[in-house]
Amino acid sequence: MATKSSSTSTSPAPGTAHWPETLRDGSRLTIRPIAAEDAAAERAFIEGLSDQSRRFRFLGQTRHPSADLIRQLTDIDYVHDYALIATTGGDDGDEIVGVSRYGTSPDGSRCECAVAVTDEWQNKGLGTTLMSRLIRIARERGIRTMYSIDSAENRRMRDLAGDLGFRTRSDPDDASQVIHELSL
Repeated sequence: MATKSSSTSTSPAPGTAHWPETLRDGSRLTIRPIAAEDAAAERAFIEGLSDQSRRFRFLGQTRHPSADLIRQLTDIDYVHDYALIATTGGDDGDEIVGVSRYGTSPDGSRCECAVAVTDEWQNKGLGTTLMSRLIRIARERGIRTMYSIDSAENRRMRDLAGDLGFRTRSDPDDASQVIHELSL
């Protein structure tokens, strides 16, 4: 595991980390860990995704997420799980435009990851930015393998996974899905 220093750690405690980012089109936003206080913004983010983006993210339709799902997605323990959001500062506060997250296996050696970006922010490098930071955090925490289970139809995720070095294979349990896996 990499040695951490307080000035260069990529996974500080939630509430203390904020990373300003400029995307390839010049758009500026902030990446930070999600917090329970982001529940309303997370709900708006999910409900604002297109039907296809929601289906690809949740492998089914989740147009109006339950309170339990929102709690699960925003009340993170940050020991076994990690979740990052990309936000833009608006007049009404932060708007979430992208999310990446992982949850670890019981032994902490593997983690399943996911990423979603609002349709308006796709094709700007945000998914790559979110996943690259999440990969660094997983490596820093000693996780050895990261994987994602996705719809075989999701070309954008397949391209993103390939660009980040993930290997892709068919899901042996479901022909409509693929598994992207990265050795850390």
